[in-house]
Amino acid sequence: MTVPLDLSPLWISLKVAAIATVFTFFAGIAVAYWMLNYRGKGKSILEGIFVSPLILPPTVVGFLLLLVFGKNGWVGQLLGSIDFSVVFTWYGAVITATVVSFPLMYRTALGAFEQIDENFLAVARTLGASEWTVFRRVLLPLALPGVLAGAVLGFARALGEFGATLMLAGNIPGQTQTIPMAIYFAVEAGAMNEAWFWAVVILLISLSGIFAVNVWQDQRQKSRLLATSRKLPSKTGIAAISPTSCGLFVDIQKQLANFDLDLTFNSTQSTLGMLGGSGAGKSMLLRCIAGMESPTKGRIVLNGRVLFDAKAGINVPSRDRKIGFLVQNYALFPNLTVAENIAFGLPKSLSTIEARKRIEAQLDSVQLQGYGDRYPHQLSGGQQQRVALARVLASEPEVILLDEPFSALDTHLRSQMEQEVIARLQEFKGVSLLVTHNLEEAYRVCDDLTVLEQGQTIAHGSKYDIFERPGKLGVAQLTGCKNISPAQVITPQTILAIGWGIHLRVIEPLPAQFAYVGIRAHQIRFTDDRTTENTFPCWLVATSETPHRMTVFLKFTNDATDPQDYHIQAEVFKERWDVLKQKPFPWFVQLESLRLILLEA
Repeated sequence: MTVPLDLSPLWISLKVAAIATVFTFFAGIAVAYWMLNYRGKGKSILEGIFVSPLILPPTVVGFLLLLVFGKNGWVGQLLGSIDFSVVFTWYGAVITATVVSFPLMYRTALGAFEQIDENFLAVARTLGASEWTVFRRVLLPLALPGVLAGAVLGFARALGEFGATLMLAGNIPGQTQTIPMAIYFAVEAGAMNEAWFWAVVILLISLSGIFAVNVWQDQRQKSRLLATSRKLPSKTGIAAISPTSCGLFVDIQKQLANFDLDLTFNSTQSTLGMLGGSGAGKSMLLRCIAGMESPTKGRIVLNGRVLFDAKAGINVPSRDRKIGFLVQNYALFPNLTVAENIAFGLPKSLSTIEARKRIEAQLDSVQLQGYGDRYPHQLSGGQQQRVALARVLASEPEVILLDEPFSALDTHLRSQMEQEVIARLQEFKGVSLLVTHNLEEAYRVCDDLTVLEQGQTIAHGSKYDIFERPGKLGVAQLTGCKNISPAQVITPQTILAIGWGIHLRVIEPLPAQFAYVGIRAHQIRFTDDRTTENTFPCWLVATSETPHRMTVFLKFTNDATDPQDYHIQAEVFKERWDVLKQKPFPWFVQLESLRLILLEA
């Protein structure tokens, strides 16, 4: 392997590849971001155009570029008018290197952007960030490893470009001859040692770039793991929230894949729970209020400000709605410290001193003094949630939206954080909306409830009314009533529970479309007095145990064939169970008239 006397191919290649990488870096990121948000027609066609240089043979790419930049091409003629040409110059080599390496940068950047959780971007917008700020401070930093990998791949591709460069820039020693051309013509001339030299050089340059990026990513990951292993212990605390008067009116419709969301409600200075099964439209409602989704029809009004009005063409951006959004995974920006996360939503007009005071006040309010320089991955789940809530409140919202805020926590931490959030929401003077499918959570946190099913409101009122008198079958099921039977009216005071095979005395007036009767498992009473109204003999079919209670599955006849063959289930504390299980069969249960739930279909 002989070192050639002329090393110009090395400098030409490095110059061309470096300049091309700069161009593709910015162009690739810009086009990738545009395509990430593009929702127009012909997206697949645009995608094909952007990646075509990666698919077409290099000579075809060079030929097409020659048609554009040659003396008869429209760009060539334009450049000719100022007595300038890129054909057979190193400028032409830069153009070809840029074109053939662009698809690698673009596709890698797009893939990196697509991997970023959309909640990060959505929360940033609700904190008042402009699209440029969201891109600059959230999306690009989080996607940076992938973006840098794309830049290295693009550089390696530009360094090795041959066919298109030969067509447009030619092979002029000292001017356009790059390393790949030096290798080709060295082999053609029989100078194998020289060809070997250039092959090793280009291999070392390409691999060293890839190696450097891999080392950087490994060091970055190790630093995070090391920091995570040094987590500080969790602290708890509750602090007051600055009062804010607010009122929210929502009347929207939105067409979805499986059903239409159609909701109307008005809420002021309370915590409203949105209770419903998975896919009922709860989270979509919050996203519409926050401006992340646009309803098909309707209006959203906050404190007299119209946030959305389909007829008037009003759709205020998320950043201007003054709505705080706490999502399931908290969406703390992992590239920002705790203090920077809290500061993200502060008004930009604040001075540095005032901003620092507000950040410290929020850290104090969540008992995380001294944690400002930590990163989210260095915090426990409870600490992350407190920081997320502090960040929301620092932005001074008029409405707080909570989307399954406790779902990522274990049982002990869930209860602890639930109490903290309840305390803070009680002092918040605006509207709070909690989305959950956990009925006990909704009961503990919320004052009023809206029950959703397939995008429709099937019940709305105080939590006490909803649980005591659900009114409809779907509401009773969603609020945890485990014993429900089809029913038939016998007299105005007597009904037949068809599924249980028993007649029941009722006190309350029967609903107009009465069809079902129910009773909650914890309201079934075991008794020794067989003469009491609505008392029936029963036999044990199966049991289910929890740490503090027993669920007993009972049948009103003694002919159970399997554990699933039962009529009702009752819940009893274990102390009561220890006595009950000693008694001979049949046991007797009372379904008190005042406890019966009379339901429409």
